[in-house]
Amino acid sequence: MIRDSARALPTLALVFNALTWGLSWWPLRHLEALGLHPLWATALVFGVASLGIGLVQPKAWQQLAVSPTLWLVMLAAGATNAAFNWAVTEGDVVRVVLLFYLMPLWAALLACWILKEPLTLLALVRVALALGGAAVVLWPHGAVGVGALPLPSSLPDVLGLAGGFCFALNNVLLRKESQRSGTSRALAMFVGGVVVAGATAAVLTASAKIAPVPAVAWPWLAGVLGLSLVFLSSNFALQYGAARLPANVAAIIMLSEVLFATLSAVWLGAAELRPQVFWGGALIMLAAALSLLPERCESTLKES
Repeated sequence: MIRDSARALPTLALVFNALTWGLSWWPLRHLEALGLHPLWATALVFGVASLGIGLVQPKAWQQLAVSPTLWLVMLAAGATNAAFNWAVTEGDVVRVVLLFYLMPLWAALLACWILKEPLTLLALVRVALALGGAAVVLWPHGAVGVGALPLPSSLPDVLGLAGGFCFALNNVLLRKESQRSGTSRALAMFVGGVVVAGATAAVLTASAKIAPVPAVAWPWLAGVLGLSLVFLSSNFALQYGAARLPANVAAIIMLSEVLFATLSAVWLGAAELRPQVFWGGALIMLAAALSLLPERCESTLKES
């Protein structure tokens, strides 16, 4: 009973994190309606959060400065957030989130390459399931024949896939830098959002592909400040919960982001849950769930 009650707060912290990212598409679309492109919104939101962390824990800047691997975390996390936030603002939310959650596929391959982890039979099964799910989701609606290939058909599709790959790379790099403080790793991720999203937005604005930052107005400025506070709180909630729960439990809870994103998007008309998306998503979620089995088995052996 005591053990269950001790897990309640960490569990709620992880649910809050998943809820934040599952619903993040809505405020980002609201900011875009006010004239602030999602890339500029990401740069500004993460800039405010970075300043907040830097003021509270100034030593985190020193750790970030001396760690080349944290620089890679910064770039990977920045690309993750820039791609994801842009994709869910412009595309079908459910489709984007499912393509983003092809992480088990990328994580298995990246862990084999960077961490020298063996590519086990179970990992290959996860890869096959993830690829099958992606093919179902990406298959052109109503198309038949050899010419109908399951390829990304829009910019949000490409961004969703790229964001998921970068997120898997970010997670692998964080495991490599596990000895670093949580604050320095959080700072690296937020600064990455500023650097990657800001640089991309600047280039696209200069080439007239996207609109510049609009004139300062209280509605969008309040949205940026509020979203910064929510994302900052969400990040610390993630670190609090992940540090106090078994990895397999934390991972299962985090998958609820897909549920939050799906329900909110379908309810508010930002996505269409067709059978094709449902079954493809089921395969992708199964691949993600199977990625928990090795850790679960290992913890069971240790307890016995």
